[in-house]
Amino acid sequence: MGQIRAAMLPPASIKQAPPVSAAQLAELCGVDKSRIAYRLTRGDLPGGSMVGNRREWSMEDARTWVRDFRQEHMRPAEAAGTTITVANFKGGVAKTTSTVTLAQGLAMRGHRVLVVDLDPQGSATTLFGVLPDAEVDHEHTAMLLFSGEQEDLDYAVRSSYWPGIDLVCAAPLLFGAEFALPARQTRDPGFEFWRCLDRGLDKARLDYDVILIDTPPALSYVTINALMAADGVIMPLPPSALDFASSAQFWDLFSDLCNQLIRSRGQDKTFEFIDVLLSRVEPSDAASSVVRQWVLEAYTEKVLPIEIPKTSVAATASAEFGTVYDLPRGSINARTFARARDAFDRMCELVEQQIVAVWAAQLEQMKP
Repeated sequence: MGQIRAAMLPPASIKQAPPVSAAQLAELCGVDKSRIAYRLTRGDLPGGSMVGNRREWSMEDARTWVRDFRQEHMRPAEAAGTTITVANFKGGVAKTTSTVTLAQGLAMRGHRVLVVDLDPQGSATTLFGVLPDAEVDHEHTAMLLFSGEQEDLDYAVRSSYWPGIDLVCAAPLLFGAEFALPARQTRDPGFEFWRCLDRGLDKARLDYDVILIDTPPALSYVTINALMAADGVIMPLPPSALDFASSAQFWDLFSDLCNQLIRSRGQDKTFEFIDVLLSRVEPSDAASSVVRQWVLEAYTEKVLPIEIPKTSVAATASAEFGTVYDLPRGSINARTFARARDAFDRMCELVEQQIVAVWAAQLEQMKP
C-alpha cells in the first residue's frame, strides 16, 4: 500500500487539494465571474496567483472568499454543528465515497467539517491519504472513547490535506469496540452504550459546522452509536434488487433496536432528516430502472432528487486514492467528468439546504 501511494502521490506521497480557478471560485461564491474581478480590485481578499495567463487560488484562500460571499449559509454562532451519519447494511454501495465527497463539497462551500471514520477497514481514512495499518494507532481513532479511557473525541482529531476538513481515523483495531461497549454495559447497567459517541461529540459540535460519520457495513454496536448521535442520516442505495431488500431489513432492525434500547426506557430518537441517495446508477441498465421505481415508491420524499452515476471518473478517482473533487479538470473526458461532478455538486447543495434548515430550527427553539 505504501508503494502504491508513493506512485500515485508523487513527489512527497502527500495528498494536496487541487487549486481553484476564477470560474470555479465564482461558482462556489454563487456570483458572476465579473464580481470576482471587481472584488479583486479592493484587495481585501486573497489575490491568488497567476499560472500562465489565468489566475487560480489555493483551496484555503478560496474558502476565505466563499465564507465572505456566502455568509447567510454559514452556521450561526448560537447553533450547534449538525451530525450526519452515512449508513447501510451492505458494502459496496458508495458509503465512503459519499461521505468524503460530501465533506469536500461542504468544505468548499465554506463550512468547517469533521469526518469521523468508524469503519475498521479505514476506507475513508485511506481516501485522506493515511494508511490505516501503518499510520494509525489507538489514540488516532474513536477506540479510546468507546473503551472509556477518554470522554470526548478531541484527542483523536487530526488535520487533513483538505482545508476545512479534520479527521478522526479508523483502523482494524477499531473492531475492539464491538467487545468494549458490551463489556462496559455488563459492568455498569446504568451505562448507555448507544449514547457513548453522542456524548463524545458534544465538544466537537461547538467547533465544527458539520460532523460526518462513515460507518461499517453492519448494524453493529459502533453503527448504532453513529445513528444515535446523528441529526440526519444518509443512506446510499444502488438501484439493485439485493441492495433494495437489504435496505428494508436495515430499517426494520434499526426500528426494533430503537424500541428495545430507547423507548423501553421512556426515551425517543428522532432525526431532522433521512435521505436515500441513489448511487452507482447506470442509466442504460433496464433492470435498475425498475428497482429505481421501487425505491421511489418505498421511500417517497426521502429520496434525494439526484442520482449519482456510475462513471469511469469515479473509478479513476478511487484508483488514485481520491474522489471526483480530487481530480483536476481536463484530466479525463470532459463530458463524463462534468456529469459526475455536477451530480455530486447537486448532492452537496441539497444536503447543505437541510443543514441550514436544522440551524434555523435550533435558533427558533431558543426564542423565548
